[in-house]
Amino acid sequence: MTRAPRTLVARLDSAGDVLLAGPAVRAVAAGSSYTALLCGPQGAPAAALLPGVDRVLVHEAAWVGLDPPRTSREECDLLLDALAGDRFDRALVLVSYHQSPLPTALLLAMAGIADVAADCADYPGSLLSLRHRRRAGRHEAQAALDLARDFGFPLPPGDDGGLRVLEPPDTVGLTGPDPYLVVHPGAAVPARAWSPRRAAGAVAALHRAGHRVVVTGAAGERPLTAEVAGRHALDLGGGTRDLGELAGVLAGAGAVVTGNTGPAHLACAVGTPVACLFAPVVPPERWRPYGVPHVLLGDQDAACAGTRARVCPVAGHPCLDSVRDEDVLAAVDTLLAGPVGRGTADGGAAP
Repeated sequence: MTRAPRTLVARLDSAGDVLLAGPAVRAVAAGSSYTALLCGPQGAPAAALLPGVDRVLVHEAAWVGLDPPRTSREECDLLLDALAGDRFDRALVLVSYHQSPLPTALLLAMAGIADVAADCADYPGSLLSLRHRRRAGRHEAQAALDLARDFGFPLPPGDDGGLRVLEPPDTVGLTGPDPYLVVHPGAAVPARAWSPRRAAGAVAALHRAGHRVVVTGAAGERPLTAEVAGRHALDLGGGTRDLGELAGVLAGAGAVVTGNTGPAHLACAVGTPVACLFAPVVPPERWRPYGVPHVLLGDQDAACAGTRARVCPVAGHPCLDSVRDEDVLAAVDTLLAGPVGRGTADGGAAP
């Protein structure tokens, strides 16, 4: 009887990217005797929430991230020792469409992992045993599933391919028992967030329409969440201890209003509908909310479209700040009126 492989999945980007890798990780875990996830420090909290992961390895790579560090031989040697010690048979390297998997693949080769697959536009030499070609316009979660399947790891029967995390804790002690919406105004990339003024206006409008609103954010975003919540919402900025507790808050919400950021994908992973303020600096078909009812808000034809800008290059941030209070109210009403299945409220593709 052939032994199931020991398999590594590498996704070195943000928490949101790691969450989008979750369906592919489950596919790998279903066909492996041991599954580890190699991620960066920003992705590690999300990696710890993914079903099917036996071990999380953390490496801050010099070729990804918003502010990547310089690398060193010592740090690479530590990673190589950890990878070699786990005796992996196979590895998948997951990257976004504009990234190269080859730096990671080189390290995996040095660690003795001979069977490696990745989506790759560049000539890989001997670094990849499967040089996979991503289908045009594929969502990040779907592209990762395509790669896993073609490398011999299909989703197991009964798995719908949606985003998923381990069962979050009960957070009614934080939110209170009454129904609520979540507004998450922050983003690691400023171009993908509403201005605080607009977010505060929308929270006030939701309050006037009879909705109870909870505003979430990290500890470093407390000034932002306080401004956005004002006197109209419960401010939970810095009030969740970790990503799991934030997942609990999102799971209890009727809908979540947020930008294209990690909490949008975390909301999808707990099955909560999303009204997504989507700045078109990246393509929505690749990073829109996945597998839950959602509405995209924002001008997808704005001048910033496709620029991958981190700071809005257009005065006044028109792609998002042009979204009116009535647009947000209509989106929330649509999502709360469900159920509309696991597709989307605006006709986009589902898993």
